[in-house]
Amino acid sequence: MDTQCPFCSVQCKMIVEERSTDGSPAYTVTPKPNKASEGRLCIKGMNAYQHALSGERILFPMAKVDSDFVRVSWEEAHRLIESKFAAIRRNYGNDAIGVYGGGSLTNESAYLLGKFARVALRTRYIDYNGRFCMSAAASAGNKAFGLDRGLTNPLSDIALARCIILAGTNIAECQPTLMPYFTQAKENGAFIIAIDPRRTGTTELADLHLNVKPGMDAALANGLLKVIVEQGYTDQAFIDGRTKGFKQLKEHLASMDLDHIADITGVPAGRIRQAAEAFGKASAGMVFTARGVEQQTDGYLAVRNFLNLALVTGKIGREGCGYGAITGQGNGQGGREHGQKADQLPGYRSIENEADRAYIAGVWGIDAGDLPGKGVSAYEMMEKVHGEEIRALFVMGSNPVVSNPNADFVEAGLRKLDFLVVTDMFLSETARMADLILPTTSYLENEGTLTNLEGRVLLREAGRQAPGEAKHDWQILSEIAAWLGKASFFPYTAAEQVFEELRIASRGGIADYYGITYERLRREEGVYWPCPAPGHPGERRMFEQSFAHPDGKAELIAVNHHFPKEQVSEYYPLHLTTGRVLTHYLTGVQTRRSHTLAARQFESYLEIHPATAKKHRIEDAALIRLESRRGSIVVRSKLTSDIREDTVFVPMHWGGIQNVNKVTNEALDPTCKMPGFKVCAVQVKPLLEYD
Repeated sequence: MDTQCPFCSVQCKMIVEERSTDGSPAYTVTPKPNKASEGRLCIKGMNAYQHALSGERILFPMAKVDSDFVRVSWEEAHRLIESKFAAIRRNYGNDAIGVYGGGSLTNESAYLLGKFARVALRTRYIDYNGRFCMSAAASAGNKAFGLDRGLTNPLSDIALARCIILAGTNIAECQPTLMPYFTQAKENGAFIIAIDPRRTGTTELADLHLNVKPGMDAALANGLLKVIVEQGYTDQAFIDGRTKGFKQLKEHLASMDLDHIADITGVPAGRIRQAAEAFGKASAGMVFTARGVEQQTDGYLAVRNFLNLALVTGKIGREGCGYGAITGQGNGQGGREHGQKADQLPGYRSIENEADRAYIAGVWGIDAGDLPGKGVSAYEMMEKVHGEEIRALFVMGSNPVVSNPNADFVEAGLRKLDFLVVTDMFLSETARMADLILPTTSYLENEGTLTNLEGRVLLREAGRQAPGEAKHDWQILSEIAAWLGKASFFPYTAAEQVFEELRIASRGGIADYYGITYERLRREEGVYWPCPAPGHPGERRMFEQSFAHPDGKAELIAVNHHFPKEQVSEYYPLHLTTGRVLTHYLTGVQTRRSHTLAARQFESYLEIHPATAKKHRIEDAALIRLESRRGSIVVRSKLTSDIREDTVFVPMHWGGIQNVNKVTNEALDPTCKMPGFKVCAVQVKPLLEYD
């Protein structure tokens, strides 16, 4: 069967074939040539079929009775939802029900989830786990350019760049099938700069590694900008003709001291000058950011400062030049465009814009006044759950008890709910807490579109029948809506029918999909948005002539140095940062059900520098307790000189006593509401010292 990987934002294509070996089924996975990954697959993609075929799949609805799950029919599940939701809305109002989505849902499911919340439930409270992925970069792109698309240019432009900045991104482990693009660029003579507090497979490719102190990325970008501006590496014609705000930025940079920037970032001034000169002098260059920069309490401003680098040097809107936010989740791009984010309506429209509200209300056949207003971000929803403002929660495609910061607080809040419904393939940590679990289909069974990191819309075909009584997300939503008396608004019988409505809903919006059809996607192997008409080719490279603001100009901004909300102390002397590993994805609900992937990394760990470990009496491979002001976890130590001596690292893929988000900081970026996952103050001790 033809399909595509369910994991990262590259969305590699593949062929999964079933064959028989001695009477037992066996499977062959073959990469399929395509324009995004060029026919590559990583270890996660090669083994993704294993979780889809896992014996742990949820195959029928299950309700909790006396602390145990029992099988129920779909009719019983629907009746339970109808009665519980009706009672909660009657007693507490529509906004007492929250909806929590995911960045791996298809465009069709993401679109329908937003419509379900606002039409079937009429609640303002909907958000999704993509808030923890792309919100800083999305907000920055919208403010700087007037538009947010993961990459402003096609992946093929990477090989044409002469200098590349990789800020807070470990592509080698997170999006490994992209690495050949950067290898090719280097073979073509590109100078690669990696910014990361750790040495990784990505920094090994780099010509220059800036080993920044966690949380100090915005200040480091100020240092780069200061050198570029003062040494005359700017493109003044581009600045004058296509940007605004440079005068204020220049004055701001003049007031800064490079040696001070070196001191607070931990990056020597000479290396800052070297990086700035390489990028400033290059004839073509690209800047990439990812969660290392974005998952900060100043993530929005940090990304804005890296966008400043591209703009003051004129490196955007032409071959080999541009900006890229390396999207994390499979549909992290499309998932935020069509309405499952608190402040958005389909087509990347604003829920607070009266014209946008009127248009979408017209598409949906309701009065604009009946559309709820703006809700709150994902973690703020958890605060409302904890405060018992939200009394019921409908979760689809997410595991919030593991993925949110301050996870013990989130878990305590979920236990207060009157009713928790979770739609999932597996019994995730969140599903175990549910009152009702609804079984959904996997990537092998669920047809739909996804939008990869470069803004290319792809069609994922389905070749396997749904197991047991599992249903597609869009089916589940449509059937529940019908039980809630809204059947006429959810008349869908196929995913393509949902997409046809999405096309109309997005028409004229920032993320315009109107010219894209399933037939085109099959014929053309993907189409870039915006694509406003059926004959339009889709816009591969953004901003060649102008930016998306009304005056056509990009906005530069002066960014102050920012320090993390939580500083180290005598009791909490180390910085903690988090991230991914090659063999796992998000909270591991899927990859831990792949026997191949789980065997390669079956438990979490803590990276710590040997000198730091010695100071804290920690031996290699020992169980240690990691503690912050919010909680503690137990993981195994891994001594390595690849990390700063003032920093420790823990991956994000495990729940329970290994869930690193039990210790991460819940402080939010004031603009985009991104939690500061990437830095908090911690202490480490051998586990035996607690006995």
